[in-house]
Amino acid sequence: MIPVRGYDGATVAVLGLGRSGLTAARALRAGGAAVVVWDDGAKGREAAEAEGFEVRDLTRSGALEGVSTLVTSPGIPHLYPAPHPAIAAAWDAGVVVDNDIGLFFRSLGWGDSPPRVVAVTGSNGKSTTSALLHHVLLQAGRKAHLAGNIGRGVLDLDMPAEDEVIVLELSSYQTELARSLTPDVAVFTNLSPDHLDRHAGHGGYFAAKRRLFAEGGPDRAVIGVDEAEGRFLAGQLQESAVDDRVIRVSTGKLSGPGWQVTARKGWLSEVRKGRQVASVDLRDIPGLPGRHNHQNACCAWAAARALGLGPRDIEAGLRSYPGLPHRSQVIARAGGVSFVNDSKATNVDAAVQALQAFANIRWICGGLQKDGGLDALRPYLDRVTRAYVIGREAEAFALALGAGVDAEVCTDMATAVARAAEDAGPGDTVLLAPAAASFDQYDSFERRGEDFAACVARTVPMDEG
Repeated sequence: MIPVRGYDGATVAVLGLGRSGLTAARALRAGGAAVVVWDDGAKGREAAEAEGFEVRDLTRSGALEGVSTLVTSPGIPHLYPAPHPAIAAAWDAGVVVDNDIGLFFRSLGWGDSPPRVVAVTGSNGKSTTSALLHHVLLQAGRKAHLAGNIGRGVLDLDMPAEDEVIVLELSSYQTELARSLTPDVAVFTNLSPDHLDRHAGHGGYFAAKRRLFAEGGPDRAVIGVDEAEGRFLAGQLQESAVDDRVIRVSTGKLSGPGWQVTARKGWLSEVRKGRQVASVDLRDIPGLPGRHNHQNACCAWAAARALGLGPRDIEAGLRSYPGLPHRSQVIARAGGVSFVNDSKATNVDAAVQALQAFANIRWICGGLQKDGGLDALRPYLDRVTRAYVIGREAEAFALALGAGVDAEVCTDMATAVARAAEDAGPGDTVLLAPAAASFDQYDSFERRGEDFAACVARTVPMDEG
């Protein structure tokens, strides 16, 4: 555990007692703070009480008296669509509001030899980019840890040494509120509409991501520039056209003399000062299928180069990367049909990337729709032989796909898998890429992906797993 420094003798309140909240409470106590805690759910309060924490209803009048800082968990709204009552009370009382990510960076500053930190954010691909970079570092013999929105809670890590690297995946919820954000390398993968209710629109969502590059600023920034927001951010950060503190990443062609990593037609290319210094064929790497994963590979490559790794070590790491569950994961092959679990495709843009990665698709889709509609999918629906729609609003989702899509309303996963497997022939891909959140039927996208895999295992006599 990393003890949180700077609060010795102070009273700190922790709101939300899930994984990150309870860990923050422990780390604050280890650093000498007097900790009071609250969770709206009885289960969280009981778990904290069992560890000897003082439980205090932070929504009650006067509950924040004597409290210097309120530490909140990322899932709790602090501004939009409306702040949690305890957070609103903290603003009114002048109590500082922070989160575990802010505490982490603040605590690293107390060490004589802090580790290097890479922080990865973006709409899609941040989990794969983070896990891929972590894998590359380990394969190259570097000591590395994976934490944040993936892996362990960041304060749950042991205090790392100078020669170690911490790779953090950070969501917009985490970057928006952290009072300290000082990574050595910061990565912005891409931006597409997501969590718009939480950030009051697309601009607020981008502003939350942008804070990773504004609060102190990284030594080096890796920026995906395939969207206007990425180009804007790269332009704001660079001091000149040849400023190599900014590494631009794209799945298209880039011009200019700066440091660039691109992936075109399956080939990764690194260009620095107008000269190509590395080239890798990504097309035969099984853990990185499709254009979206090629972008992830470029981001991980650029971050690894910023940390001083050589091209040969990075390429070896890319080739041995096994992939993450629920992200373009081939879970079975049978009779010439591939079954692919991309349950993490919880928004339209992620589903577009999945559709682009495969052909002859038997597409399992549907769930809790997010803002923005399905129009962005239309240019890629010619890859879909048939759609098998799940979710409580499956009928409405099928209608929203339009008359040009052969769609069957299945409602539940078992029916969708059975029908898709029955219809599929050699060369087809049965693809779960829902383009929607899971919460109408599942607790998480992981549970949805696990159900898909279980249904496939029950339905399909596999050639290989």
